[in-house]
Amino acid sequence: MKAVYYRRFGGPEVLEFDELPDPAPGPNGVLVRTRAAGVNPLDWKAREGLLAPFADAVFPVVGGFDVAGTVEAVGASVTEFAPGDEVMGYVWQDLLRTGTFAELVVAPVRTLARKPADLTWEEAAALPLAGLAAYQSVVHRLGVRAGETVLVHAAAGGVGLLAVQLARWRGARVIGSASEHNHDFLRELGVQPVAYGGALAERVRRLAPDGVDAVLDAVGRRALRASAELLRPAGRLVSLVEPKVTELGGSYVFARPDAADLAALGRLTEEKQLAVEVARTYPLEQAAEAQQLLREGHTRGKLVLTVGA
Repeated sequence: MKAVYYRRFGGPEVLEFDELPDPAPGPNGVLVRTRAAGVNPLDWKAREGLLAPFADAVFPVVGGFDVAGTVEAVGASVTEFAPGDEVMGYVWQDLLRTGTFAELVVAPVRTLARKPADLTWEEAAALPLAGLAAYQSVVHRLGVRAGETVLVHAAAGGVGLLAVQLARWRGARVIGSASEHNHDFLRELGVQPVAYGGALAERVRRLAPDGVDAVLDAVGRRALRASAELLRPAGRLVSLVEPKVTELGGSYVFARPDAADLAALGRLTEEKQLAVEVARTYPLEQAAEAQQLLREGHTRGKLVLTVGA
């Protein structure tokens, strides 16, 4: 199979595109022929060696965590899927070795859900990791309720766009920080946008003088510190990027594979409660360019690699 992989940690230049042996599924594995693979910040963090606290690496490491494709074969213990099924998944395995930037992917059955028929391959590949991060934050950790005011940082990013839609689906009023060129787009989603940068807290307070009930942070740094100041007395704070959020009384979320959560996200897309924004697609061999663009930031929605016909 063709795959994008790296033999050592480093910048985009360490990525190689070449043949690797075809994988075979174990008893609890599903062999998926990839049609598209989402690109996430987790990809370049893994490539640069920043995931050492979370996962050991066995080189060569095939990059990627998001996949959408067709089941080729299943392991002896798998009853949930059969060859020909269309699936999507966030293939985190606690060991960096076999990722999704490849023509064939072995995914633990617990990481997969059925692909919604209405989603394109690219949209399905863009949903799993970002969608799970948003869903597990908004629904499970923050427990957003109708009538609350929620602040989402990086509201036009891959996670942010899904998070604001989920918060709106739960009946919340949503304020979102984003670059000004994305403000009109956020307004179309029912979000009240505010600009990044200095005096962020003051801009939010003009919209919510009494503070906010919940904050989802995907930026860190000053935005995270300002968030703690904006919370109401019983407010909740979650960060996807800064583990030290616990020092501010919040909680850190590292998205985990969950077939039930992923299936719930799929149902929300079918019910038109959730839309997936794909900013740009690249062929598999251009994974380095896609990662570099994502590393530079300010991408609205998700970048996706396309694989095969």
